Amino acid sequence: MADDKDDSQKTEEPTQRKLEEARRRGQVVTSQEVKHGFVLLGGLIVVLAFAPLASRALTSRMGSFLAGLHTVPTDADSLIAMLGDAAGEIVLILLFPLLVLAGLAAASSLLQHGPLLSFETLKPKLEKISPLAGFKRQFSLKAIMEFSKGLAKIAVVGIIAAIVLWPELRRIEAYAGLPMAALTARVWTIAVKLMTAVLAVVALIAGADFLFQRFDFLRRQRMSKQEVKDEYKQTEGDPMVKARVRQIRMERARRRMMAAVPEADVVITNPTHFAVAMAYKPDTMTAPKVVAKGVDAIALKIREVAEAHDVAVVENPPLARALYQAVEIDGEIPAEHYKAVAEVISYVFKLQRRTMPAT
Repeated sequence: MADDKDDSQKTEEPTQRKLEEARRRGQVVTSQEVKHGFVLLGGLIVVLAFAPLASRALTSRMGSFLAGLHTVPTDADSLIAMLGDAAGEIVLILLFPLLVLAGLAAASSLLQHGPLLSFETLKPKLEKISPLAGFKRQFSLKAIMEFSKGLAKIAVVGIIAAIVLWPELRRIEAYAGLPMAALTARVWTIAVKLMTAVLAVVALIAGADFLFQRFDFLRRQRMSKQEVKDEYKQTEGDPMVKARVRQIRMERARRRMMAAVPEADVVITNPTHFAVAMAYKPDTMTAPKVVAKGVDAIALKIREVAEAHDVAVVENPPLARALYQAVEIDGEIPAEHYKAVAEVISYVFKLQRRTMPAT
């Protein structure tokens, strides 16, 4: 009941991290029907491209052997050597088909889930050797479905094979009088026709099974809302902690900004909603620089700090709003505001009996 409850709570689609973790454990979308289809395709390729050549080679070799049968030595060493040569030739003949089948079997896996290297499935687990767990696996709903699917596939393939072979059964008596070469060619044609028909059916079954396996895999990887939240906290951090860190950074930045206000030459206000503190050191700066800015409560605080340290406060609402929006802290005044800012700083310098350098 607990498992059913947990499954019912898993309503969210799996995240990319969850899928990557499943892949590291060797859990990917895999359809055995796709593998069977590729192996059958390999068999068809072998029959089309290699069977005639192999048949002629074996026929020629067998004919030569039978023709010289009376010259074959009968001592044990000679027989062993002859059997070794024959086995070597058979291995060479079968090497190409085996390579084709192995290559297509590997290609089926690469096509379904790409390269995969995981040792998780090789680790010993208690449930793998538990008789009770094995019994449950053998008689689980999934095992019954797989068994039923196998029976259905055998039935469908059998029907297709019967449809293809039925016309040939009527002519089977005529095959008895055919020469070996003609009989081999006829059998080859029937085999190609049969494998092509079966491959077409298996391809449809494989496609449907792959879609089902993908759906079932994603269903099993679903997450509960709590799991999604926990994963987000692990990857992105706790939102409350991040908000607190952001608040601390803002407070530190505000303190540094307020500490720079006493060094400013002028604070331009709006008169209380905006405040922009500027500093201009002609010897070291090419243009005036904003050292602090703020709105509402922060603007009021900037003004209070400026007045406490005898920094000139000038009311110029349009300029205060423009500088607040256009210039970041520690940024220089843009060229379009040079004239207005120069007038303000020149006025302040005159009050302080300082000289404004020529621009």
